[in-house]
Amino acid sequence: MLSDKETKAQLKKEASKNPDNYYATAVLKKYGFMRKRCTCGIFFWTVNVDQHKCGDSACSGGFKFFKDNPAKKKLSFLGVWKEFAKMFDGLGYTPIDRYPLVARWRDDMEFTIASIAAFQPYIVSGEVEPPANPLVIPQFCLRFGDIDNVGITGSHMTCFNMIGQHMFVPPDKWNQDRVFEDIKKWLNDGLGLPDAEITFHEDAWAGGGNFGPCMEYFSRGVELGNQVYMLYEQTPEGPKELKLKVLDMGMGMERNAWFTQGVPTIYDANFPYVMKKLREITRIETDDEIIKKYVPLAGYLNIDEVDDIKKAWDSVAKKIGVSVEKLKEVVLPNAALFSIAEHARGLLIALSDGALPSNTGGGYNLRVLARRALSFIDKYKWKIDLGKVCKWHAHELKGVFPELSQNLDEVKNIIRVEKRKYEQTKQRGAQLVSQMIRKGKITEEMLLNAYDSHGVTPDIVKDEATKTGVDVIVPDDFYAKVSEMHEKKEKVSASTAEKRYEIPQEIPETEALFYKDYKNLEFEGKVLFAKEDYLVLDRTAFYPTSGGQLHDVGTINGNEVHEVVKHGPHIIHLVKGDFKKGEEVSGRVEFDHRRQLAQHHTSTHIINAAAKKVLGNHIYQAGARKTKEKASLDITHFDSISDDVLQKIEDEANKIVEKNIDVKSFFMPRTDAEKKYGMKIYQGGAVPGKQIRIVDIGGIDIEACGGTHLHQTSEAGKIRILKSSKISDSIVRIEFTAGSAAVDIGKSKDAVLHTAAEILGVSDDMVPARAEELFIKWKRSRKLSKKKKDVDPAELELVSSDKFKGDALAETAKILQTQVEHVPKTIQRFLRELDDFKNNAAK
Repeated sequence: MLSDKETKAQLKKEASKNPDNYYATAVLKKYGFMRKRCTCGIFFWTVNVDQHKCGDSACSGGFKFFKDNPAKKKLSFLGVWKEFAKMFDGLGYTPIDRYPLVARWRDDMEFTIASIAAFQPYIVSGEVEPPANPLVIPQFCLRFGDIDNVGITGSHMTCFNMIGQHMFVPPDKWNQDRVFEDIKKWLNDGLGLPDAEITFHEDAWAGGGNFGPCMEYFSRGVELGNQVYMLYEQTPEGPKELKLKVLDMGMGMERNAWFTQGVPTIYDANFPYVMKKLREITRIETDDEIIKKYVPLAGYLNIDEVDDIKKAWDSVAKKIGVSVEKLKEVVLPNAALFSIAEHARGLLIALSDGALPSNTGGGYNLRVLARRALSFIDKYKWKIDLGKVCKWHAHELKGVFPELSQNLDEVKNIIRVEKRKYEQTKQRGAQLVSQMIRKGKITEEMLLNAYDSHGVTPDIVKDEATKTGVDVIVPDDFYAKVSEMHEKKEKVSASTAEKRYEIPQEIPETEALFYKDYKNLEFEGKVLFAKEDYLVLDRTAFYPTSGGQLHDVGTINGNEVHEVVKHGPHIIHLVKGDFKKGEEVSGRVEFDHRRQLAQHHTSTHIINAAAKKVLGNHIYQAGARKTKEKASLDITHFDSISDDVLQKIEDEANKIVEKNIDVKSFFMPRTDAEKKYGMKIYQGGAVPGKQIRIVDIGGIDIEACGGTHLHQTSEAGKIRILKSSKISDSIVRIEFTAGSAAVDIGKSKDAVLHTAAEILGVSDDMVPARAEELFIKWKRSRKLSKKKKDVDPAELELVSSDKFKGDALAETAKILQTQVEHVPKTIQRFLRELDDFKNNAAK
């Protein structure tokens, strides 16, 4: 099968020979457009007889809309969407709200990168109905490939809004001429452009197994949008016509606003209020004459399109008539200010939608944005509060995106913590740079490793190195190279079930009976497929290991079922016995095991809701595990959780339990569920299928979930949180028990405390205070020992009298260490260095 690049080239070649079969040429001809070919090879359409260039900035000599702007309407960022939505509503399209920037409904991407991504894979494949058809959407997107261009070119952004014009119809309802004429109407009436100012390019697109022709539209060197027609599917046998034709028009909201205003940069056009505030703070002195000449040439410094960026700077400086040094002196501070504004906007939207900066995955690139902005603030010694910049953006966006003002306190808190981590990194930077200098020249690889492994920005390295007289050259595309290091997502290896079990394709999907009622334990079924040690039934009440929940146990025809796994549409029972295909069997699920797992699963949802209430709306489930003994919930959070806060979460969770709230579970169409509850239903990751199961705990927590759940929250019994721990920079794990397991843990904890109290010679309720007292004494003795001073005899006598010598010490340690997660944090703290204490006490 051909690659996307090969497919695109092949289609483009074919379409260029027969354009009438692939493009809306009838509409173009109706309005007097003529087909021509540029020297770059592109076929384009124009009404201008004397136009011989395609209109791309590379062929036309840069952007030329600053003087004598052809747009008859001047639109703000929000004004573009309001005008577009109003026009297309009148044309029969339904304007819908944006999807989150964090693509939780997908398992193949972390951030939404295009408006069509909101509707993949289920809507585009035809499996699920779209929320409206046709529709338009103002979709925020996040891409990190252009980060080094932000500020420099005046036109690049990492976070941008792609207005989408979409339609999903069968071939008999496909009308390419109509959708093309609709977008032409926007150019003519929405932007106020006469046909003489518009150039259309013939092109092709391929990706995700689909491909089709597309038409790009330009004016004065600016690409204003691109209308893609997904018509074909790539198969090993060759192109195949899609059963569902898809219109995928993407148009940059920021670019359209910038074009109509004709101001120097895309940043000035789209967040003028923020730029005004930043200029008031920084009071940057700029040379207006140089900037005026630089702006039309800024595109020549696109790091992705030049082979030698140094030569590009030399060329631009020469055209302006100044030295490179002078040009950079004027341009770079402004570029830094633009970057701070642009990055803050991206952080506001991403953090508001539930993303967090971290050292892994998409969060890594968010941290790149934050630290690049913070490093510019440091470099120029500006008194800029990044959290306040986010607040300014929220104010400017409120007219269309009011949700961005709802979580401002959380956003500011996350950025405050991120700045604290950045400051800590700076303190480590001097030592790291010293080590790098000892190795000789500081190379690009060393710079990348310094950031990737330690979070030390190139500016920190350069500043520290300069103090010692060492010159450091930072590549202009540094942050793009950093992002590339993290682009490849980890590939999940095939599960054991996928490798081991081979179920014939004709075997129908297993009917799952456990969805209806967790007390549904006994059932009758028919054997559809059987092997020596496993079988597939037509229906079963056995829950397979999935969604972090351990499988059920029980019997089939009296034979022990020791494992249950999910394999595609089938539920496989690992059970030994002489089973025959077509045989009727009886199954029984062991109730105590099932109930305990259900208690832990429902409690996972309860704790998730409690954590969100205590910690904030940025809390999402990042993973979970439910066994019979205990359970764990991984939540997205930017800092460690203190004991006091953990107690608040436990108290809040038990309040939900005590309210005896009904736990409702039901299936509904995916589109209806998303419309009614929003994308927050995807807590544990992407959920497949046209129909999804919703678990609703009285509106307190609503998730798409396939696990076994209780009928009321009171059935969970007491919830006990055991401990929390950071498993990554943006994820905290909460371990807990509920129901019978919590009672058992309570008994165990009481026994441990009682034994410890006897050894310490105090009552049970005095154990924490006594442990703290002894810990302080140990710390003092250790400190004295490290200073190589003689320990006060009285000090040793105290230690001795406190029974922390010989057999008593060993006995206490043994008891406490075996139950470390069930004892108070004070004792846990003491145990971490107990062995050292024993050595000190024995001296």
